[in-house]
Amino acid sequence: MSALKGVQCLVTAGPTYEAIDPVRYIGNRSSGKMGIAIAEELSHRGAQVTLILGPSSISVPESIGKIIRVESSDEMYQAAVKVWSGCQLGVFAAAVADYKPKEVANQKIKKLGDTISIELVKTSDILQFIGKSKGADQILVGFALETQNELENAKQKIAKKNLDMIVLNSLNDKGAGFQYDTNRITLIDSENKITKFELKTKREVAIDIVNSIESKYFS
Repeated sequence: MSALKGVQCLVTAGPTYEAIDPVRYIGNRSSGKMGIAIAEELSHRGAQVTLILGPSSISVPESIGKIIRVESSDEMYQAAVKVWSGCQLGVFAAAVADYKPKEVANQKIKKLGDTISIELVKTSDILQFIGKSKGADQILVGFALETQNELENAKQKIAKKNLDMIVLNSLNDKGAGFQYDTNRITLIDSENKITKFELKTKREVAIDIVNSIESKYFS
């Protein structure tokens, strides 16, 4: 029997869309595949999973207990804060926008000139807020997608966001990152232990991640 059986878990997945006007938005290339695979694996081991999923066309397995669909970073923030207090494990795999338009137009913006300027403001830092509110009995796992100084940036994120573990993806690795069925990860924990994995399917990567979480924090 898995040590994760009955554990209340929160998983975030997918992108967020930040509205510019009623038909346009700022988004990213995240599909949600990785986060959904993690939620599925946790559910397979008997965990009670709540999946907060941004805009994604990926089908979600029926085995995942509860799904909250959101669109914007604000919606994901509100949902995560509401759910987190009752959880023992959080895996934050969503690719949340760092910025959003300061003003959202009520009507479609018409093409009037050769250029347009849109003022952006920071979105709420969901993971940092959750990290600050993390209790002694809660485990928090984040993700980092980097293009340079990968290990250094990931280690800084662990400290800044009060994480127990971070999953590092590098866009320099062929076949890893957004819009692939494969991924190559490095796990770093708060004690600075580094574990590198080979390129695998995202389903296999999810198993590696959950195995590491279970053996280190729940066994």
